[in-house]
Amino acid sequence: MSSRKGRKNAAQVVRAQLAREKRRTRTIWTSVGAVVVLVIAGLIGWSVYSSQKSKTFTAPPGANAGGTGIVAGAGPVTIDLYEDYLCPVCKQFQQVNGATIDQLIREDKVRVVFHPVAFLNRFSTTEYSTRASAASGCAAKGGKFKEFTDALFARQPAEGSAGLSNDELIDIGAGVGLNRDDFGSCVKDGTYKPWTEHVTDEASKAGVTGTPTIKVNGKDVEDRSPAGITAAVAAAGK
Repeated sequence: MSSRKGRKNAAQVVRAQLAREKRRTRTIWTSVGAVVVLVIAGLIGWSVYSSQKSKTFTAPPGANAGGTGIVAGAGPVTIDLYEDYLCPVCKQFQQVNGATIDQLIREDKVRVVFHPVAFLNRFSTTEYSTRASAASGCAAKGGKFKEFTDALFARQPAEGSAGLSNDELIDIGAGVGLNRDDFGSCVKDGTYKPWTEHVTDEASKAGVTGTPTIKVNGKDVEDRSPAGITAAVAAAGK
């Protein structure tokens, strides 16, 4: 009798343990399911936020339709020029080829889209590439983008430095004829920093990995000399 009672008690204990295990398993899977739902919701939320963030920018006056650069000239051949204001080779490019590009614009042979990217922030302690590019947007708003660009390259700071301060950028803008108060407020407010991010992101998506990069009607120009650029424009115009 006692043996049967013992077996019965043992069976009850086992059933109780199994019931507890089932409850524990349900609790665990319910918790896992909740976590998965939260993770999915978070990913969806981040995706929406990132998408909205990447689209929230205001392009300065003079920008192209996609807001990826500032346009000069209205010729039949398009030159896309990607430069970073901290890039020493970009400064050399401007010194060697700037006059040629200006002449092609004056002769109505080209439409130049200047893309002031911010690839080199890591070589500045103050994100100078972004600040300078955003300031060029302010200059475009004031109708002096090209003049400001030329002056920035003439005053280019060394890589690894803090770069030019906002006050120095404002002084340069005033020096090329921009209204100091309007331009200064635009620079200090970082009005075109979101635009700079857009320009840089779109350049990367277009396969641009370094500066300077020059394309004529979408094709990379390997010979980045005055003769090479002129020849590429002539060939594209045929």
